[in-house]
Order: sequence, then C-alpha cells, then structure tokens
Amino acid sequence: MTTLHKFLVVFTTATVMLLTSCSEDDDNNTPTINYTTTENLLNEINFQGYAIVTKNGNDLVRQGFGLANETTTLLQDYELAYRIGSVSKTLTAAAIVKLNRDGYITSFNQTLDEFDSEFPNGDQITIAHLLSHQSGIPDYQFIVEEVFEQGEILDEEDIYEVITYLISENGLNFAPGVSKQYSNSNYLIAALLIQELTQMSYHDYIQQNIFNPLEMNSTSKGTDAINPNTHAEGYKNGNANSTYPMAIAFGAGDFSSTPKDMETWTNAVKTNWFSATEKDEIFAQDVPSGYVDFGLGWFTTQEDNTTLYWHGGDINGYWSMIGFIPEYDATIVLLSNKQDETGIQRNTIIEQLLTNEFNQ
Repeated sequence: MTTLHKFLVVFTTATVMLLTSCSEDDDNNTPTINYTTTENLLNEINFQGYAIVTKNGNDLVRQGFGLANETTTLLQDYELAYRIGSVSKTLTAAAIVKLNRDGYITSFNQTLDEFDSEFPNGDQITIAHLLSHQSGIPDYQFIVEEVFEQGEILDEEDIYEVITYLISENGLNFAPGVSKQYSNSNYLIAALLIQELTQMSYHDYIQQNIFNPLEMNSTSKGTDAINPNTHAEGYKNGNANSTYPMAIAFGAGDFSSTPKDMETWTNAVKTNWFSATEKDEIFAQDVPSGYVDFGLGWFTTQEDNTTLYWHGGDINGYWSMIGFIPEYDATIVLLSNKQDETGIQRNTIIEQLLTNEFNQ
C-alpha cells in the first residue's frame, strides 16, 4: 500500500521507542495518604471526575469532584460522557468471547495464521496471546501518532499494515507466551478479527451484542472532538486537551461512556455476563499477594485474600478505571477528565482501597 511506503523512515526511527514500552499501570510511586474515607482519599489526591465505589451493596462514594468543564462550569455527572481509553479493551475482549460462544472461533488458542496466512509469525501467536498481552507484537501507538501529527490519516487497515511491517522488519519483542508486555496492537488486531469474522463493523458488533442487551445507551465510538454540552472536557496541566484522532485507538481505546453505563458494564461482568467457565479462562488465576497479572482483557490484583479485577485507561485529557472485588460485592468506576500520565492517582486509589477499605 502506498500509504505504508510513505512512512518507512518514520517507522524505522521510532521503533526504538517501542522496544522499552511497558504497561502504563506499572508505576508504583504512590504518595503517603492518611486514609479515613474514600471521599476524603479522592479529595486529598485532587481527583477530578466522577467516582463510584460500592461495598456490600452500599455506596462509599457516588459523586463528582471538580468541574467537567472549567469554561462553562458544567458539573461532573452520572450521565455525562467521558473518554474511557483502554477500558475499551474490556469490551473488545468480551466481544471475542462472544465470537467463541457463537462459533466464529473454536478456541482462544487458535493462531493468527488461521485468519491471515501472511501475518508474520502468525503460526506462533494465539488469540489468547493477544488478549493477555503475551504476543510480543510491538505497539504501534507512538509511530502512528507521529504520522497523524504530520497531517496524514491512517485507518485501522493501514495501522494493521504498520504492525505487520514492524514485525517483518524487526521481529517480535519476545517469543509469544514467554513474557508479557502491554501493547495496543493486540487489541487493534482483535477488533479487526471481529470485523472479518462477523462481516459487521467492530463498533456495530459491540453495540448489538453488549450495549443493546445491557441498555448501555450512552456508550459509543468516541469522536475526534468532544461535544462540550454532553461530554466532559479533558484537561492536561490545566489546559483543555480533549481532541484526539480516534482512528488511532481503534479497538484499543476509542469509546466514550458515562459513569452510569460503566457501572452497568462492571456489574454485568461481576455477575453473570460471563459464565463460570468463561471467567476461569478470562481472569488470571493464582496471582500471588502483592502482584498484578494480565488476563483476557482484565488485570487481576491480589492483596492478601482480596482479589481486584480491573482495567485502566489513559488518553488525552482523561484517565479511567473500572473494577470489582467479589469478596465485598464491590464495584469501582472512576472516570477522570484530568490527565494523569504517570498513573499515580489510579495506583494510589487501588493501593489505599485494598489496604484500608477492602482488607479482610
């Protein structure tokens, strides 16, 4: 494809950035907090957004913090839209599970060469490797963002070619299944697989199979520029920063949603959206205390006898997190319109809640 050839130099020079990439959730540099209540915790770390934390059927917090738009003084709201970034990956992974239910795939251990015979190293990479970030496929994000900054536009098929080019030229970052490294490429490929097998668009398939049954009426593909009347404005370092070419995040982080819909989705996963057998495959098992592991679309954090299943997201102007703790029938939804590139706020909240609020 001619689009690909135009950017060979960009791809080559930026590849070194990918070789040291890691999960945005790895930073454990959390500040010292004197925990009293969840609300006080969020105030103390200057959380800006909407927060829901429940425990044994009761709300620990359900409210907005700060403004959703500092110019119009729009308040944070349960039914206001926020970009959710990589929390979208939980939806992509769930759609792959639905493919398995409906016979479009026969196993999460099917390899990519069964769907694209020319995919480099495709005979070694399984669907499970994609969803659990064990594929070794390098992340395209930094490269493609640079291309967009130069004024060029790529769609998901173009980005797929970028990914295959990177592998062909530089190989995988590691042999599939021997290590784990967070990569958006995994989920763009998974979303394209959904389209190829169902002959539906990725977003329509999720709309039909997840949003409609659960009546998640306010979750949709994000637009490059937000509507300030219905969507929280994103901020970075005090400046509005909510414009982003959403084509880059295809399958990996391109949804906007509301606290209401994210609570619905989290509770569905916590209860019966997945069968018991599916949960055994999806959620990482036997995680040692104090550790985090990838499952198929979800992280598992274990702290003593308490297990948190969750996923976070980061995108221009926003960060997010959804999760649940079965031992306490707990639900956590955090949608922030104040960018936190370090992940410190999310990590602080997780650490403080598991240490002080959900500690058996």
